[in-house]
Amino acid sequence: MTSEPPAQALFDQALIEEATKKSGLIWVRGAGAPAARPLWHVWHEGAALVVGDGAGEQPLPGLTDGGAAEVAVRGKDKGGRLVTWRATVHRLEAASPEWEAAVAELKGKRLNAPDSEEIPARWARDCAVLRLVPTGAVEPQPTGSLAEPPLPTPATTRVPAPAALPRLLGGRRKRGQANRA
Repeated sequence: MTSEPPAQALFDQALIEEATKKSGLIWVRGAGAPAARPLWHVWHEGAALVVGDGAGEQPLPGLTDGGAAEVAVRGKDKGGRLVTWRATVHRLEAASPEWEAAVAELKGKRLNAPDSEEIPARWARDCAVLRLVPTGAVEPQPTGSLAEPPLPTPATTRVPAPAALPRLLGGRRKRGQANRA
């Protein structure tokens, strides 16, 4: 006798799949990571595929083979959280059939790659290709603010712009317009 999964489990599975497929990026927090990170991904055969931790690719902090992750999916229209789900992380071995299928999907979605023809070789050599497989039910929607301070980055402005800069830039436009008249 086969048992049918409960209706709620089917609904949760469909919600996870549809929301993740349609989202341009997902927010992933690996085990021990200080904060969730936005990752571009592809949904393929029941899991989210991500590539990173290599030269020119996105960082994947806290995502280790066999580890756990929390995935938050946002909506495309307003950017609000649609669903949060738990995942098991599986690293795909380079040149395995699963890896080849994953890379074929990921390569088509990788934007602005400096070496589009060499992507599979570079990913095999330098990067990790991971499958984030949903473990089951969706997490309850959070209450309250989940705002976190921004992650540290060297890309900050340390001093304010010079006070005369707007005047200098504005003055150039006015002189150029006067010459045309």
